[in-house]
Amino acid sequence: MDANRSSLLRIRGLRTSFRIEGQYFAAVDGVDLDVYKDEVFALVGESGCGKSAMALSINRSHNTNYTSITGEISYGGRNLLDLSVAELNQVRGRHIGMIFQDPQTAMNPLSRVGAQIEETLTYHTDLDKRGKKERALELLAAVGMVNPALTYAQFPHELSGGMRQRAMIAMAIAAKPELVIADEPTTALDVTIQAQILDLLRELRAQTIGSMILITHDLGVVAEMADRVAVMYAGQIVETAPVGELFANPRHPYTRSLLRSMPSAISEDERLRTIQGYVPSLKNLPRSGCRFADRIPWVPAEAHQAEPSLHEVAPGHFVLCDCYKAFDLEGGAHGSA
Repeated sequence: MDANRSSLLRIRGLRTSFRIEGQYFAAVDGVDLDVYKDEVFALVGESGCGKSAMALSINRSHNTNYTSITGEISYGGRNLLDLSVAELNQVRGRHIGMIFQDPQTAMNPLSRVGAQIEETLTYHTDLDKRGKKERALELLAAVGMVNPALTYAQFPHELSGGMRQRAMIAMAIAAKPELVIADEPTTALDVTIQAQILDLLRELRAQTIGSMILITHDLGVVAEMADRVAVMYAGQIVETAPVGELFANPRHPYTRSLLRSMPSAISEDERLRTIQGYVPSLKNLPRSGCRFADRIPWVPAEAHQAEPSLHEVAPGHFVLCDCYKAFDLEGGAHGSA
């Protein structure tokens, strides 16, 4: 949070809860964050930490039959959680675009690719039929389709995984939104295609996309793409900083453990570190104290705050809980991270 910059997206006290056996359990639990204009903001963490739940909360894509979302998600001076469906539909696509994790399930299998891109243009532009088709073809070319006219006429199942992801990106940027949310955009792709999609996002960011929330579990992608990064664990933001600062001076034990588990972060004579334990299930999440405490048992209980809160340890660098002050990555004689 930077008092000198105005937020494009401002989130305060966000709590996204899912109903399980008649009770609601928060997967996103009291999150505060800001996304500024013209930046790539990365959200990183293990599977199950709440990253995608938060992404889908921003444009309210969750099924309301079993989900409760409270707090503030402010865009353009309005809390998106207070908008009617009709009002929200004017924001989705036009102001906030979404690149979903799995385009095969996110795209309509019964509608041709061109028609799906044109649907966004119908909602958010004044283009006529010819103009929409021209724009759709232009977008397909911009995302690297070899034969835009052919892809325009195809159904999603006729495309490869990489082509479907490119089509999904074309849909997300069709109305030139100010903010694009990319939820694990390369997870389902092989390594070669992943690199191509990341190159495409980097190129589009420079030419078309103003700001981006990039959700990933890959710290290598964060290092390449992001300006700022937030680390998420068990539904909470545990650390946030400019990307260079985070990699050079990680503070929270979870962040340090994540970085040490990256092959590129260690020398040839070191062994990879695994993080002791596992992310607790949604029903069993501790709702008080430091949620990472059980995975670093060699850190004494008194080193953890009873009610942890994000506090600034360097300009723009915030950490949850004081346990980082007592954390030894090697774990001494008591364990390892």
